Amino acid sequence: MASTKTRMAFLLTMLLALLGLSLGAVHKVGDASGWTIMGDTDDYANWASTRTFHVGDSLLFEYNNEYHDVVEVSHDDFESCKGTSGIATYASGSDIITLERPGHYYFLCGVPGHCQIGQRVDILVQPAPSSTSIAPSTTPSALPSSPPPARANPPPSAQGGPAQSGALSLISFNSQLSLALSLVAFFVFGVAF
Repeated sequence: MASTKTRMAFLLTMLLALLGLSLGAVHKVGDASGWTIMGDTDDYANWASTRTFHVGDSLLFEYNNEYHDVVEVSHDDFESCKGTSGIATYASGSDIITLERPGHYYFLCGVPGHCQIGQRVDILVQPAPSSTSIAPSTTPSALPSSPPPARANPPPSAQGGPAQSGALSLISFNSQLSLALSLVAFFVFGVAF
């Protein structure tokens, strides 16, 4: 069952990415091991310390829901391994949690004894990276009398890449949508177009 949920979560993530709607990275907690008590008790602290999390990223907790759950808790409850008064509890075995604000998020397994042996993670979330937007074109009468200051990241057209018009963006979007729907149909229904 978890395999089907994982595949569907992956397909949904891919669909959103193809449509350009992805808000951020998806981090699988514990990587290949997932959310478990097996292994080194410092695994989750080490795992989190090697990554940078931003607002809009998501955490994917995969685990056997017969033996584990995920409880979001306050800092005090995290420090004392108290999962009984959590902010939120997840128990599907394949939970995707979006990081919606900067700051610390604290998660632990609410099964008695699991947090004490290391099944907990502190996630420090950074503000979303700012994106460089391209200003709309100006008319000749609105051009400044002196050249604008140099940009640290010039738009693609200034870097030698093609400039996109609204029509090209629409064609690109329709192509991405078609590809995304074809992938979903193939993986879910086994139908190729």
